[in-house]
Amino acid sequence: MRAIILAGISQLAISSVAFADNAVTRASETMGMAMIAACQSPIGNPFHESRAYAMAHLAIHDSLNAIERKYQPYTYDKKAEAGTSANAAVASAAYHVMAPTTQKIPAEVLPNAKCLENAKAVIEGYYAAALAVIPADTDAEKAAKDKGIALGKAAAEAVLANRANDNADTGGPYINKTCPPATMAPGKYQCTPGFPFVAFEKWESVTPFVLKDHTEFRSGPHYKLDDAKFKADLEEVKKLGGDGKSMPTTRTPEQSEIALFWMESSPLKWGRIAQTVAIDKKLDLWDSARLMAIMQMGLTDGYIAMVSGKNFYDLWRPVTAIHANGDKSWVPFRPTPPDQTYPSGHSIEGGVGAVILKRFFGTDQISFKDCGATMEPGHTCWDDKPVMRSYTTFTQAADENAISRVYVGFHFRNDTVEGTAYGRKIGERAATFLPAVK
Repeated sequence: MRAIILAGISQLAISSVAFADNAVTRASETMGMAMIAACQSPIGNPFHESRAYAMAHLAIHDSLNAIERKYQPYTYDKKAEAGTSANAAVASAAYHVMAPTTQKIPAEVLPNAKCLENAKAVIEGYYAAALAVIPADTDAEKAAKDKGIALGKAAAEAVLANRANDNADTGGPYINKTCPPATMAPGKYQCTPGFPFVAFEKWESVTPFVLKDHTEFRSGPHYKLDDAKFKADLEEVKKLGGDGKSMPTTRTPEQSEIALFWMESSPLKWGRIAQTVAIDKKLDLWDSARLMAIMQMGLTDGYIAMVSGKNFYDLWRPVTAIHANGDKSWVPFRPTPPDQTYPSGHSIEGGVGAVILKRFFGTDQISFKDCGATMEPGHTCWDDKPVMRSYTTFTQAADENAISRVYVGFHFRNDTVEGTAYGRKIGERAATFLPAVK
């Protein structure tokens, strides 16, 4: 996948022509490609990924609203000179956030030294290509282009300065190699099999974009271990979430497809869904920029809230609970992430994404299709025959996203139900940001 992206001719890149020349959605797509090249996505580190997307889209938003004020800016509140190129401003804003931000990804979450080089290649290639198609044949065109580049850079620098002390770059280490002992009381988190560490416990210290603090809207307590509902959830994930090899599973082929389809990074997935709908609805640059900015701000805060809740409740994962109940041969469909189970972060993100889209477009009843970045080889977004799933509402997608975590063996159903409800509250808050100018 990374080789295709670095070649610069992935099917998604080619499909950008169909993006109705929307510079915002093209920039958003490239951000995802850069984070895949950086080895952070589609599986790995959605924390720094989501923050980078949020900052880049906020810089894009502020650049455009300096040219023509339609929405309140986030931090860069100046008026651009007349004749400034909007497309140049978008490209410059995206570049001047993503270029330095990807190079600050902590070494402890980089699989190899080539990751940052790969990300740089994607970002530099995007910027050169984006600027190359902007006319500069006449003095007026060149001046407009130069003004756009300067504006995007200024907006990017303002956003980066605003977030410079938010603890994302200084809050580490992000990998805790001191695992809770196996003698912990039943229900308490223990490191998940295959991961002798706990990941991103300190992310709760990152300053939110839209929440007042990391505890706001926190879910209530999970079921007690002797509650019949917990026992039912345990039995459900045991039957549905196994790998089908070490022991039988009742998961259907479609449920397996759903499990893999939604495994990818939520900022990548819900960002792509937002891009798709923005193009289908023919949004202009300004509306596209606001949609992407509030989406990624909400998703970033969803992860901050998730880590805070997981740290607070410290509940063990299904694989640990199933092993403790005597079925030590049980293996989840895919390796369980190295953190606590409650609430489900993926479900939080689905709640955020669906509500923001619903509020932005004023309806839940919008049909769309999406591919999956984590499907079996030959069927991903980048393949000739990608698996495509269709939805008629945003809520339908969020609900499928949530139950996928049971199918893949990562979560109890209650984790996902409470997570989705939590995310909806965060999404409602994010949807009020960057309001229209009256």
